[in-house]
Amino acid sequence: MEKLLSGKTCIVTGGSKGIGRAVVRLFAREGCKVFYFSRSEAEDAKALEEAAAGDGSIRWIACDVGDEAAVNAAVETVVSEAGDIDALVNNAGVTRDGLVFRMSLEDWETVLRTNLTSAFLVSRAVARLMIKRRSGSIVNVSSVVGLTGNGGQTNYCASKAGLIGFTKSLAREVGSRGVRVNALAPGFIETSMTEKIPAELKEKMMSGIPLGRAGRPEDVAAAALFLCSDLSGYLTGEVIKVDGGMAM
Repeated sequence: MEKLLSGKTCIVTGGSKGIGRAVVRLFAREGCKVFYFSRSEAEDAKALEEAAAGDGSIRWIACDVGDEAAVNAAVETVVSEAGDIDALVNNAGVTRDGLVFRMSLEDWETVLRTNLTSAFLVSRAVARLMIKRRSGSIVNVSSVVGLTGNGGQTNYCASKAGLIGFTKSLAREVGSRGVRVNALAPGFIETSMTEKIPAELKEKMMSGIPLGRAGRPEDVAAAALFLCSDLSGYLTGEVIKVDGGMAM
């Protein structure tokens, strides 16, 4: 059976751990040549690459995705090695939680730069290539809190809400050239980022999930695969919640 991304090339930002790592692994298994951007390589990089053996391939490129020059250089490297770019998953993200009146400007700007500005920089570089060949898919990983808000996370929620507006606007700009842009809004996903949440709060969050369990990075990766494959060829400007019904 032919793989869903056979012969395609994809960039994944923040691909060294969590949701990004799951996307990298799944896409490679589906025949994709995957380039993941992050400041540091995945701790199990060798095992990650071996997981793709016989199907796609995995290549790490060191890149601060909030730096314009670094992003442009990294994208140029991908083009020089792969030729074309078929898909982009903007997944890079950080948190710097705190009540707004105690939040430093540095914490605000760090989160906006990593979560939102990075998507603008990488999408801009990649979209230029996609519109020339009149095809491509861009997926922005937002969050359900970008839709609902969450106390103590004004910076994070603002960045994720911004990604949704960015998604819809870019989808309108490039749709006529055959390029699709969609967003994913994960709910409570078991990653190193959510490990820091206090047990009492986790229990409260779990009680509000109709499916009765926390999500896994692989759940989000599967949705990203759908949006980057030809199966979603008539979808653009959409925000798909991957939250077990948490925010319906």
